Amino acid sequence: MPSIERPPIQHPGLRRNSLGLTIHDYEGSMSTLCAGCGHDSVTAAIVHALWEMETPPHRIAKLSGIGCSAKTTAYFARGAHGFNTAHGRMAPIATGAAAANRDLLYIGISGDGDSLSIGLGHLAHLIRRNVRMVYIIENNGVYGLTKGQFSPSADVGSTTKRGDPNQVPPIDPMSLGLSLGATFLARGFSGDKRQLVPIIKAAAAHRGLALIDVISPCVTFNDHEGSTKSYLFTRNHDTTATESDFVPPAPEIVASIPVAGVVSVTMHDGSVLRVRSVPDDYDPKDREAVAEHLRRAHAAGDVVTGLLYIDESSADLHEMHDTTDQPLRDIPFSQLCPGSAVLAGFGVR
Repeated sequence: MPSIERPPIQHPGLRRNSLGLTIHDYEGSMSTLCAGCGHDSVTAAIVHALWEMETPPHRIAKLSGIGCSAKTTAYFARGAHGFNTAHGRMAPIATGAAAANRDLLYIGISGDGDSLSIGLGHLAHLIRRNVRMVYIIENNGVYGLTKGQFSPSADVGSTTKRGDPNQVPPIDPMSLGLSLGATFLARGFSGDKRQLVPIIKAAAAHRGLALIDVISPCVTFNDHEGSTKSYLFTRNHDTTATESDFVPPAPEIVASIPVAGVVSVTMHDGSVLRVRSVPDDYDPKDREAVAEHLRRAHAAGDVVTGLLYIDESSADLHEMHDTTDQPLRDIPFSQLCPGSAVLAGFGVR
């Protein structure tokens, strides 16, 4: 079914950001997903975050793979660049785009099947290269486009609508990210916009790959009793590891009042991520402690949400390769490839 364009009429009383844009200017086409789909709530959080960040739509690049999640990019930032890739291939396309033009905000929307099955190898290399982008996995535990088979993120014991239990251990993108050296890991719930918006804003400011796993229930195939990715199960088992506030860069800081239980992480652009620790002694900058916390929570059947881990000290793709501050796409080809005679002077043959 093709996307449906929204009517261009806006209420004159809508608030505008410093660019003169209303929140509706960051929307896209009307959704054709199932009514109540968690993915639409993720879209709403992205729209809200982009409006609050005052990001010019033409400075945004949206990428997706294949699956229900791939439709999300059509539903926000209609004035942005977009690329719908092949199944599981969003990561290498994003890597190439980010290498050529470092000045855009890259937002990748994927699914648990797209990222953790056919695209798992590509996701692993995206993590190790620390490509600067926001990578959102809309995780519902099933293949929604092909009638609800279990995906790689389905928990052992979770059942289909017919009652058949899953017996294959799941792949947890957060544990995977920790083992591969990811520098920003967060988990959210599509039904909790208050938590998800600051996570997305912090992810956009992160210097590197920001991987966000969002539990996003499939109302058609995986929202029944017995599912561990349903609205009811997630609400009943959601344990917040951290609560976060995102403070954008300000021209002047008059005073800084410390608050007990708050860890402040200064991002590379001067913004501040304030992480309020809910469990005792939880430190989102301690990789091993986070991994142990996730293991204990998984054994207890809890779904841990919040900003789980962050590292602002690691180099991103461009810092690793010492590329120019000027985007490669803006450099004339004569400079990018000056010819064999010039290269020979540097000992290159």
